Amino acid sequence: MAALTDPNLLFAAEGRLLSLARALYAGVKDLPIVSPHGHTDPRWYALNEPFPDPAQLLIVPDHYIFRMLFSQGVRLEELGVPTLDGSPVEADGRAIWRRFAEHYHLFRGTPTRLWLDHVLEHLFGIEEPLTTASADRTYDTIAALLQRDDYLPRALFERFNIEVIATTEGALDDLKWHRTIRDSGWSGRVVTAYRPDAVVDPDFEGFASNLDRLGEITGSDTGSWAGYLEAHRKRRAYFKEFGATSSDHGHPTAETANLSDAAAEELFNRIRRGSEDGRERKLFRAQMLTEMAKMSRDDGLVMQIHPGSWRNHSPSVFQKFGRDKGFDIPTRTDYVTALKPLLDCVGLERDLTIILFTLDETSYARELAPLAGVYPALKLGPAWWFHDSPEGMRRFREMTTETAGFYNTVGFNDDTRAFPSIPARHDIARRVDCAFLARLVAEHRLREDEAHELAGELAYTLAKKAYHL
Repeated sequence: MAALTDPNLLFAAEGRLLSLARALYAGVKDLPIVSPHGHTDPRWYALNEPFPDPAQLLIVPDHYIFRMLFSQGVRLEELGVPTLDGSPVEADGRAIWRRFAEHYHLFRGTPTRLWLDHVLEHLFGIEEPLTTASADRTYDTIAALLQRDDYLPRALFERFNIEVIATTEGALDDLKWHRTIRDSGWSGRVVTAYRPDAVVDPDFEGFASNLDRLGEITGSDTGSWAGYLEAHRKRRAYFKEFGATSSDHGHPTAETANLSDAAAEELFNRIRRGSEDGRERKLFRAQMLTEMAKMSRDDGLVMQIHPGSWRNHSPSVFQKFGRDKGFDIPTRTDYVTALKPLLDCVGLERDLTIILFTLDETSYARELAPLAGVYPALKLGPAWWFHDSPEGMRRFREMTTETAGFYNTVGFNDDTRAFPSIPARHDIARRVDCAFLARLVAEHRLREDEAHELAGELAYTLAKKAYHL
């Protein structure tokens, strides 16, 4: 039976481009994985317990999967996605897997299909296409393997050749799972990242009580502007104790502000009292991006800005299932004007790293590449989320390299909750970059020795350097 994935996946069909890409890929395909930003659960590595079943591992936590199925009429309850109120959902992993297999054809041509085929073949040894007829056989194969010691989370971490992985925790998280990992003596390197959205966004649910809690756990007066900033500094220092090298900011826009101390304090006081003025709440978010950048200048945490997503676009799904359920939709994003206050403040700092991401591809050549191509503090994150695909990665390289070059980018990060897909995602990124470099060599725009050097940097070195790992 033919394999699910072709060895020449994403390379040119024939000729010199194919041979160049294959040669470049051969030099990087086995490099360790540096995963500097993502959302896997640190509990997995802390407890090192078997994953419950194939559905809980591959389907239930993956919004790429259930958003597609939901768009075709499959209810989230049928896929085992938990409800906020605890109302019943499908709990039978086999039933969820059968429903998934029945609809697997929906993923034809998508990156999700590439990732899943890679996982099925390379992790579980399955070469039979997933269909309704094969659903039970594949389920039984995966379920049996998940009970083996060599499929426990730490064993998979080592099999995947992960050198370091960063999870992402909120500002109020006690990091107990990271403490368990640290105290276990296991050699796997799992670090955290500081995500303060719940205590910097006035529109975040429970914002006022979140600030109270922030004050309690830091011993700071979060009723005052000075105490509030002090609380952030303390939390950032605490996260650094558990390996954090970065912070992460998922704001609706890239808008920043650089108010005077007095104006910022006055704005905070109004927000703390519960201002309903949308303009003030927006301005506070903008000011806090600049405040976080100033803190990064001082404490060395790399700052990641992930703007431009209309989060939880469906209020009914949000109310029933909560965040991260596939209803985050890209919006148009301005960077040149929006980032200017922040850049006026810290953009020329050579020892500060701010990594910009976008869901608005129209900004690549017009805004992001020119900005990163001149401001020392700025770097470009890889093609993100909806554009984490072969075509999206190609567009990113084509539209940014001519202005920002390669060295104002930060390699690849998988940004995933789906742990088994990490090797697949990195493999696809390496293949796309090798194909792009092969084209530059074939067009006599790059020497072949330079392409080999660049392939290793894009696959490994740039991410490690950018994230101080």
